[in-house]
Amino acid sequence: MKIAFIGLGNMGGGMAANLVKAGHDVRAFDLSAEALARAQENGCAAFATVPEAVAGVDAVVSMLPNGAIVDAVYGADVIGHAPEGALFLDCSTIDVDTARKVTTAAEAAGYAMVDAPVSGGIAAANGGTLTFMVGGTDSAFVRAEPILAAMGKAVIHAGTSGAGQAAKICNNMLLGASMIATCETFRLAEKLGLDLQTFYDISSKASGQNWSMTSYCPVPGVGPQSPADNGYQGGFAAALMLKDLKLAMEAAGSVDAEVPMGEKAAALYEAFAQGGSGGMDFSAIIKTL
Repeated sequence: MKIAFIGLGNMGGGMAANLVKAGHDVRAFDLSAEALARAQENGCAAFATVPEAVAGVDAVVSMLPNGAIVDAVYGADVIGHAPEGALFLDCSTIDVDTARKVTTAAEAAGYAMVDAPVSGGIAAANGGTLTFMVGGTDSAFVRAEPILAAMGKAVIHAGTSGAGQAAKICNNMLLGASMIATCETFRLAEKLGLDLQTFYDISSKASGQNWSMTSYCPVPGVGPQSPADNGYQGGFAAALMLKDLKLAMEAAGSVDAEVPMGEKAAALYEAFAQGGSGGMDFSAIIKTL
């Protein structure tokens, strides 16, 4: 299949490479010459503009920083330039309203589209083990599933247009809050004189166990390998967690939902990022506790 891939950053670069490994003809575009060069090394064909990249393709996959960019790129450079009937898969994490707006515009022009944000960090993107939460029609999902499966371990249809973004926002609000709770719990255990490995061995098998502890422990040398064992580098940047938490707060406000734990998590991550730590993994917030 001929696939255009737009946005080759920390996540998109690995995703595009996995599409090549799956046998697809990948036509890559990014504003960064360095990112394009890496994509070429991974077997992609590089293009100077989005309209050139999407010409003649069967599908377009995008991984872009925010909703405004997604709206602008699809509105100006993808819709009307890709062949009518092509499938669009936006894997960016953006607000639900923009996801629905872009999908409506695409469908009106004769395209099929899904919003398919991901769960998993850079390692999962490179390793092809992402989880995709997909919003769109049943028919669009059926077309999108094999493409997404080449980049992930799980592809789940969350519902109609925008449902993928809703699922991602809710998931990451839970992740942000649970990571903070996990971090403060380890700090309390330490102050109470518990050996942290022993505490991990107990809590990871008891009612307090959670993903932030058992799969992504914020304490160096405890649990499986995680960014904590690499100076909190790599993984999922705190600035990106803050972005997702802000999206969650906007979504909660739009439906009058009470999210006190989400609000507290957003405030703590905002202070952490503003303090100059936005580029560190989000588990590094343990340093503030």
